[in-house]
Amino acid sequence: MNRRSIMGFAAAAVGILTLGWPGASHALDSRFQDNNGDLVADTPTDPSQQVDPSTIIFAYTPVEDPAVYAKVWDGFLRHMESVTGKKVQFFPVQSNAAQIEAMRAGRLHVAGFNTGSNPLAVNCAGFVSFAMMANKAGEFGYNMEIITYPGSGIEKVEDIKGKKMAFTSQTSNSGFKAPSAILKADYGMEPGKDFEPVFSGKHDNSILGVANKDYPAAAIANSVWHRMLARGVVQEGQIISIYKSQTFPTTGFGYVYNLKPELQEKIKEAFFTFNWEGSALKEEFARSGEEQFIPITYQEYWDVIRKIDAANGVSYACK
Repeated sequence: MNRRSIMGFAAAAVGILTLGWPGASHALDSRFQDNNGDLVADTPTDPSQQVDPSTIIFAYTPVEDPAVYAKVWDGFLRHMESVTGKKVQFFPVQSNAAQIEAMRAGRLHVAGFNTGSNPLAVNCAGFVSFAMMANKAGEFGYNMEIITYPGSGIEKVEDIKGKKMAFTSQTSNSGFKAPSAILKADYGMEPGKDFEPVFSGKHDNSILGVANKDYPAAAIANSVWHRMLARGVVQEGQIISIYKSQTFPTTGFGYVYNLKPELQEKIKEAFFTFNWEGSALKEEFARSGEEQFIPITYQEYWDVIRKIDAANGVSYACK
């Protein structure tokens, strides 16, 4: 499998990126300040501009069935209630755009934003990510894979030319941005020119679409594929991988920038004191090797993603 460094082709595509893309900090919406240069919005210093909700609204990235994940997250949200002393409510979202807009509008306080939508959430909604799931050794991340089904006529990436390929959404890293950059930089192939792009909306839709032979090929996050295999939603042998990328950061968890500092600390405490053993969260995410929350920063852990976005000409401008 081709494992060319994503960092390498991204840098080549944008002319070495000699500035290292620190200019992303200037992409913050005009509502926000970043005086310490960590690329995320500062908490307002004026207490009157800080938010202390009676009910904390939490949303998980819309990669799969929200009804399934409401149950998966329930035990964790009850733990957050005990730590913060506030009611915590799960908010099912149907799209990355809806999730970002909910936080931007003040209707969402704590969330897990997927890899690709994280920068838009940071720059347009004031999202501050501080945690990510990892295995027991502290290793984290997932790979983008390009998949097909047996008998599709696709045996290598070049065979996608002239055919249909499924992506998830334009804000998804593994579902669109990374594969688009890879296909262009490594194979000279562009959506709409060399193959027909279609958008399924979610990773599980793309995976099921390939398994059911609705799509001859798709770009997906393999962590979602692994969980679907473990649950028996798809079977071994239904899907073949023809490309696997380097490891990317997975869903980033955090809060909206204007929560009261004391509440921010309690939310962090809830993440880092949660007992995974015997939990529905572990039962679900251990299928893709994740068994704890580790501390992260957007500035460091999303550096490669910002470079991929720069290579693709992605703008973080807020509409």
